[in-house]
Amino acid sequence: MPGTTTPDGPDGPVQPDRPDGPARPDRPDGPAQLDGPARPEGPSRPPRRGIDDPGGFVVVDKQAGWTSHDVVARCRRLLGTRKVGHAGTLDPDATGVLIVGVGRATRLLRFASALPKTYVGEVVLGVTTSTLDASGEVTGHFEMGGTALAEVREVARSLTGRIEQVPPMVSAVKVGGRRLHELAREGIEVERAPRGVEVFRFEVFETGESDCYRILVECSSGTYVRVLAADLGARLGGGAHLRALRRVSIGSFNDVEALGIEDVAPERVRPPEELVRDLPGAVASSDLARALGHGRLVERLALGVVGDGPWAVLDQYGRLVAICGPVGLERVRPVVVVQPADASRAQVGSTAGGE
Repeated sequence: MPGTTTPDGPDGPVQPDRPDGPARPDRPDGPAQLDGPARPEGPSRPPRRGIDDPGGFVVVDKQAGWTSHDVVARCRRLLGTRKVGHAGTLDPDATGVLIVGVGRATRLLRFASALPKTYVGEVVLGVTTSTLDASGEVTGHFEMGGTALAEVREVARSLTGRIEQVPPMVSAVKVGGRRLHELAREGIEVERAPRGVEVFRFEVFETGESDCYRILVECSSGTYVRVLAADLGARLGGGAHLRALRRVSIGSFNDVEALGIEDVAPERVRPPEELVRDLPGAVASSDLARALGHGRLVERLALGVVGDGPWAVLDQYGRLVAICGPVGLERVRPVVVVQPADASRAQVGSTAGGE
């Protein structure tokens, strides 16, 4: 199900309830009742907990020809809920790791989006395209047959560290309230301000094919690998474009643990605690967990966190309570509450009674 071209660098998590188009045959009318028909609940009864609450995530290995929105739409149908979003857009032609959040855990996707990412792909020297990758129309040819591998690697090294990139016209960046790829489809090109990104690693390998090189890129969120490919070609005195892009990891989440879209199912949804495993963490006492669940500020010393945050705060049962950030030097506040105080207290009471 191919769609419009979107950026290979993420622009933030998708809004979980955003429609994927005017026709949504696979979009259910509401969350599926996974625990049977609803019944009145007394004051001592713990809240019913389906896939939306507290939710979770799956790591999907996106196949070529699918947009990231296509994956979200299919996951909505497979998981029986509308509350699904993703972290870090992949181009339709690209493959690899796409983190899909479900239920309340969609609010955590921005933290996954901010993680560094690793890509592999191929750079074709001597040909430029309108989209900077193989999906676009050819816009130029350059004689670059005499380019040596050592020269390509030297230029790649010059594109590491803190650099600035101009977002491509096929990106989802907004200018004047409209996304660039929407303007590009209308044949409109506008000025774009450069953005700072960081490339930690840019390695180049021979493929055995003339003027084609295999690349491995580790970079910060927001980096456009297609722009790296184009800049590489330009600095070599010609032009280039990207092809066969694959994202192999987002933070510690890699393609080894990713599911094919056909394998996504409610029983494969992972808990929200794992989604923020790359963040520094802390364990809160029951009183602190209750206060954070109510959205209150707590003392940094009492929580025992260090650094600048954000921190993933768990309760004593290992459940994620909230993601917290600093308030001045002495206090901490919840940025996202995952385990509301009432739900947490009800669950603890239910667990204690069962023992």
